[in-house]
Amino acid sequence: MVIVKQKEWKGRTGGNQWGQKALIFLFRHCSVYIGYIILIFVIPFYMLFAHKGYKSIYHYFRYRHGYTPFRSFINTYLNHYIFGQVVLDRFAIFSGRRDYKIDIAQEDLVPKWFNQEKGFILLSSHIGNFEICGYFLKQQSKHIHALIYGGETEMINNTRQQIMEHNNISLIQVKNDFSHVFAISNALQNKDIVTMPADRNLGSKKAITCSFLNGKAEFPLGPFSLSTQFEVPVLAAFVIKVGIKRYKVLLYPILSDNDSLGSNAERTKSLAINFTKKLEDVVKAYPLQWFNFYEFWNN
Repeated sequence: MVIVKQKEWKGRTGGNQWGQKALIFLFRHCSVYIGYIILIFVIPFYMLFAHKGYKSIYHYFRYRHGYTPFRSFINTYLNHYIFGQVVLDRFAIFSGRRDYKIDIAQEDLVPKWFNQEKGFILLSSHIGNFEICGYFLKQQSKHIHALIYGGETEMINNTRQQIMEHNNISLIQVKNDFSHVFAISNALQNKDIVTMPADRNLGSKKAITCSFLNGKAEFPLGPFSLSTQFEVPVLAAFVIKVGIKRYKVLLYPILSDNDSLGSNAERTKSLAINFTKKLEDVVKAYPLQWFNFYEFWNN
C-alpha cells in the first residue's frame, strides 16, 4: 500500500450568506426553472473567472476520457451547467420545495442494510448530488451521522441540520481539533451509520494511491481504515441527477478481497481499490456529473 499526503481541497459553496439567503427568497416565490435558464448565460462568466476549476474539468474530459479538444470544451460547459443545477436544487429545497423525486435502483438493499444489528459506513462521492438523500429519504431504523466540511456558512449548516434532523440525521463537522474523529468512533461503537465522502480529503491528510480513469489518483484512507478498525461493512451510494427535479440512487456494497486471511492494512487497501473500481464505473456512465473542481490526478 502506498500512503501519501493527499492534496487538500479548500472548497465551499460559492457566494456569501446574503447571496445564499437571496436564492432561498427567490425560490420561495419563483420556480427553480428560472434559475436553470439564468444559469445558461451565467456559466460562461463563471468558467472565465474560476479558471482553475474550468481547467481541471477540461483536463478531466481531455485526458481521462480521451475526448477531442472541442468535445472536452463543450462537456466542460455542460458539467458546470449541471453542477449549477445541483446547487440551485439545494437552495430550492432550503426554500421549502418538496416536489423532487428520488428513485432507488437497488431498493431491496435498504431494509437489509438499515435493519442489521451492526452499524456501517455509507460512502459518498462528488458525483451527482448525494446530499439530497438527507432531505428526502426518511428512515428511523438507525441514526445517521453525516461528516461534512466545516467551512460552510452558518446559514447553510443550520438549514441542513433543521431539515435532516427530521430524517434521523445529525451532522459532524470536520474541525481542526479532530473532535470529529471521536464523534465518528462513538457513532460506530453505538452501531449507528456514518456517512462520509471517499473521493476527497476531509481532515486527515493520509491517502492511498489507486488506479482511476487511466491515471493514478489519491483517495482518503480514513473511510476504509475505519471499516477494518471497527469491523463494520461498507456501502457506497451514488446519487445521479437524471432529469428536472429527479434523481436516482445507486447502491453498491463494497467488499474486501482479503476479509478472511488478510491483515488490516491489506483489507483496507482492498476496500479502497474496490470502491475506486465501482466509482470509475459510475463516472464512465455519467461523466458530466463529476464535480471535483481541482486537479484530482497525480499526473
